[in-house]
Amino acid sequence: MRFAIKTAPQHTTWADMLAVWRAADEIELFESGWNFDHFYPIGSYDSSGPCLEGWSMLAALAQATKRLRLGTLVTGIHYRHPAVLANMAATIDIVSGGRLEIGLGAGWNEEESGAYGIELGSPKERSDRLEEACQVIISLFSNETTTFAGEHYKLDSARLEPKGLQRPHPPICIGGSGEKRTLRTAARYAQHWNFVGGSPEDLRHKLELLESHCAAVGRDPSEILVSSHVEFDGDPGRTAELAASLAEAGAELGIIQLRPPHDPTVLEPLAERLSEVR
Repeated sequence: MRFAIKTAPQHTTWADMLAVWRAADEIELFESGWNFDHFYPIGSYDSSGPCLEGWSMLAALAQATKRLRLGTLVTGIHYRHPAVLANMAATIDIVSGGRLEIGLGAGWNEEESGAYGIELGSPKERSDRLEEACQVIISLFSNETTTFAGEHYKLDSARLEPKGLQRPHPPICIGGSGEKRTLRTAARYAQHWNFVGGSPEDLRHKLELLESHCAAVGRDPSEILVSSHVEFDGDPGRTAELAASLAEAGAELGIIQLRPPHDPTVLEPLAERLSEVR
């Protein structure tokens, strides 16, 4: 199993985030770093607290690191038009020297969407929007011009220049476990699928469905990297055990979720225990 870190930019400071990423950049075991795309804190954290914006942070982290691949896990697609997002991604791919991965998801957070007047839509609308966005982004990176007429997005001879360093585009990571739509979208467009979290049994079940969707579209499932979030509760041993169980179930990349407040001193002992899983 390979490993990455994820630092949610909530209830933290830029200085602490920067320290963790710079430390991880020096530890060979960690191949990538990820943040999230929210404007309010989520989970068990007070949603009225501080939350740094993910994509602008990626540009800064790209300059602060040399080796780590980096991405947002995952981008709520309804927050930005996919053509705007493609331009952002191309620029960060260049700034990072070709280290960007484009994390995409259908979006779910009603609180921040409603507060900002950003239409979230029904589950079907979210899934439709995500699928159209994948088509738009891939086309903008792959073609000189893109004309697209979808239900949610329309482009007329649209250009993306420069297109970034990776060809045909930075890898696309689809995050989410929706069995009918999200996994189907991953089978069609993703180079990386992220299992948001759950038991090894849940992961096995989702992988069976992903393979079924791949078969339906004529895709080799081995072309899609499978990752899983792995919660770090402060105990490197327990985290390594959880990672090992998810690896046995089919996860190839363990993305270790580091809880705020972020502290770079946890990384060395964590990496030492995780190295036993490989």
